[in-house]
Amino acid sequence: MTARELPPFYTRRDAHLAGMTRAALRDDGVRVSRGVYVSRALPLTVLAMCRSLVPALPATAAFSHQTAAGLLGAPVQQVHPLHVVVPPGSYRPRRQGVHVHVRSVADVDLLEHRGLPLTGGPQTWLDLAATTPADELVAIGDALRRAGHLSAAALDERLALVGSVRGIVRARACAPLLTGQAASRPESLVRYWVHESDLPDLEVQVPVHDQLGRALLHADLGYRRWRIAVEYEGRQHADPLQFGIDIDRYSLMAGNGWLVLRFGRAHLGRRTLVLDRLAGALLSRGANW
Repeated sequence: MTARELPPFYTRRDAHLAGMTRAALRDDGVRVSRGVYVSRALPLTVLAMCRSLVPALPATAAFSHQTAAGLLGAPVQQVHPLHVVVPPGSYRPRRQGVHVHVRSVADVDLLEHRGLPLTGGPQTWLDLAATTPADELVAIGDALRRAGHLSAAALDERLALVGSVRGIVRARACAPLLTGQAASRPESLVRYWVHESDLPDLEVQVPVHDQLGRALLHADLGYRRWRIAVEYEGRQHADPLQFGIDIDRYSLMAGNGWLVLRFGRAHLGRRTLVLDRLAGALLSRGANW
């Protein structure tokens, strides 16, 4: 076996058996944890780091918490440490960059995803409920729903089996709010903020109709009754082609009697401002709530 035959994820032992020198290992390998590496030929993603770590974990281990949520497509901010769950009585690896949780996990709460053992969507979301603010928890839940990893029925079944664990109150309060129709984390955050305020709950993917009743497009969020649309503009909206599409989209909404409120990244830390502007829009349309 030569150094060229090494896979992109390898251990120090693999590198030694392949004839890789210390200098070559230093030049090629990015150390994820003690004795496990990812080749610099690959982007250092969470997926790559997890794949490199598998040989150093017990066979009963599964990735969990923020790590599992990120691998399932949820908008989690934390990359380090990698989170792993192992059952009681099994070997508990002690490694820098790895947070090991010890507890029993039923087979039904585990899955294999992209070649890795993970806690499934319901269990992962419940795990995060203990430490995640409610608005972010809703955003994570919406993303898991959108990706097909968290159905309402599966979550209800999982929550019904849980006792007095940390985070269960928050999880049960947030579970009814989840939807797979919310297209992004910012939409989920704004939707939760409105739900917790005294404003009417926002609808998701609101259809905008023309004079003949035909659905021309769908607003991210809004109120059909008062013809108010709420749109979030991420970085992709700065693209010249997308900018032109947006102009046409907003003028089409306005031409059919809709008031459009546009928010961006700068508004995500300004909950009160967002709610105040929504309240002003509702009042301008004669809403009485």
